[in-house]
Amino acid sequence: MGRQMTTMVHQPSLKQRVWARMLLSTILFLFLLSCSKDDSMAPVQDPDPGQGEYLEFIESSTVTLNPSGYAPLSAVILLATSLEVKVTLTVEGRDGPGSEVVKAFSETGTQLSIPVHGLYAGVDNMVHLAFFDTEGNDLGTQDYEIRTLPLHPALPQITIQRAQRSSMAGGMTLVSYFGHDGTLFPQRPFIFDSYGKIRWYLDYSNHPTLGTLFYDDGVERLANGNFYFGSGGNGAGAAPDNRIYEIDLFGNVLNTWEMPGYGFHHQVLEKPNGNFLLTVNKLYAATTEDYVIEIDRETKEIINEWDLHQSMQYGRTTWTTDTVDWFHANGLYYDPTDDTIVVSGRTQGIVKLTADNQVVWILGLHKGWGQAGNGQDLNQFLLQPLDANGDAITNIAVLEGDANHPDFEWPWYQHAPKYMSNGDLMLFDNGDNRNYSGDVHYSRAVRFTIDPVAMTVQQQWQYGKNSGSEIFSRIVSDVDYLETVNHVLLSPGAIQSGGAAFGKSIEVDVNTGEVIFEATITPPKAFFDLITLHRTERLSIYPEQATGE
Repeated sequence: MGRQMTTMVHQPSLKQRVWARMLLSTILFLFLLSCSKDDSMAPVQDPDPGQGEYLEFIESSTVTLNPSGYAPLSAVILLATSLEVKVTLTVEGRDGPGSEVVKAFSETGTQLSIPVHGLYAGVDNMVHLAFFDTEGNDLGTQDYEIRTLPLHPALPQITIQRAQRSSMAGGMTLVSYFGHDGTLFPQRPFIFDSYGKIRWYLDYSNHPTLGTLFYDDGVERLANGNFYFGSGGNGAGAAPDNRIYEIDLFGNVLNTWEMPGYGFHHQVLEKPNGNFLLTVNKLYAATTEDYVIEIDRETKEIINEWDLHQSMQYGRTTWTTDTVDWFHANGLYYDPTDDTIVVSGRTQGIVKLTADNQVVWILGLHKGWGQAGNGQDLNQFLLQPLDANGDAITNIAVLEGDANHPDFEWPWYQHAPKYMSNGDLMLFDNGDNRNYSGDVHYSRAVRFTIDPVAMTVQQQWQYGKNSGSEIFSRIVSDVDYLETVNHVLLSPGAIQSGGAAFGKSIEVDVNTGEVIFEATITPPKAFFDLITLHRTERLSIYPEQATGE
């Protein structure tokens, strides 16, 4: 899968072109015959499929499929021209105009490198380059046909249940995928379109370091447009990697950040200033998943540590009796309004912490709280729930989690806390052991408004409760707010039904509760026979059109 396909094109005469085509056909036949037993090698393609004359100012062009060896549905077109030009690329859609990928490049020059992303697998892809001079005048279009190999067998089947494409948030869906075909590693992130076609993915099988990639929460986009993730790297018996990676869309590693003394798990988050926040383990400690650190992007040094043993209550057994993974920090976000972090502890609750590790508030049921490691009484930081009228809910059964209020429910074993631009908190409420019972199965996306002065919390919106077990995911999963269209992207990643394990990506209109888009993602095999995906993001393949928050 990792080998390259390269084709050179020069400006020939018509007679030369005819002879060249005859010669090329012969060479192609012999080449394909010789490679018939090696399906890892993509056949050479003629980038001019006979759909027009070569543009006279193109002196040469080279098409290379998968130049890095890690991105099978990406290519590069290298151009040499006699004029200064700029280019708009179109990958022709196989499901109509709404399925095409269009990218206008701002660079001008006579030597251009055009990245091509969004190809389809196992077919001849038609790619159009429209050329313009420095004043924006149309110089014509050159066509390229690029043949790709079939998808890797570890990738899933994607079934679209519904898609109101005119109402959906723009872009495609990035999936931090856990499925496999028998070999667990490396994990392979992918992007699929609204028709269920995979249009990009990474396969690090042949990478010297990332060949055992285990990224937990998964891949997200940096402010500069590149992707990043933290790697535990502990698959297939390999030594832990414990680094942050910055990569481009071809999977090339552009930068790394180490975390000496710590082991990566779950989430890495880019702060507005470019630094990174990470949920980590302290190496050689008796407990796990109970530290947060900050790494300076430029110096690559660890500049802050949050020890949750000190700010929280080690040994609290309301949700767990596990003395090792007692907190299970599975997500976090940064609040720029007061320079704090909000950390989700799957088995303790959600806590807001200052930069010096002091508790601001705790969102969690009011049972079993005592002293933090630093001696503070944590009961003073518990948020008081309000009903829809803004009145305090005083029912002890509701406060302690034994019952629900019609206007308010605590999150149970939650994931993916998100900071919203108005200051609200959104998260994925998994619902495992809800109300201390295994009898009620539903997961939901939920949005809370928190008043840190009055120390209150009010539930503003939810979706998923009425779907019951259809979208119930005990673990992992994600939720995102698509602010431009006021939609929510809900992604339960470990649904089990009828002996099968699968994930979903569901776009919901906040105002109406209507499902705008729903896709089911079914892997050949799920991680631990349970996990299909951990996180999803709605974005464009090229970075400038990202729509998720």
